[in-house]
Amino acid sequence: MNIYAGNLSYDISEDDLKGAFEEYGEVTSAKIISDRYNGRSKGFGFVEMSSDDEAKAAIEGLSGKELGGRSLVVNEARPRR
Repeated sequence: MNIYAGNLSYDISEDDLKGAFEEYGEVTSAKIISDRYNGRSKGFGFVEMSSDDEAKAAIEGLSGKELGGRSLVVNEARPRR
């Protein structure tokens, strides 16, 4: 399952994001989206987890939790158009 993680601090690394989600299960990938021109984080990213149950637990456990001084917005990612 692909998970959207928003309202990320600009100082959070992909390893930090992965570590937060690993408390709930196996993370297959963690990607923070960055601006293609200046390389700075856009403040959101996507995490893929190996099972839907682990992903749902992570969404419930991390939504609203503070990471890097900001309250996370975590939900199931919508498919790309």
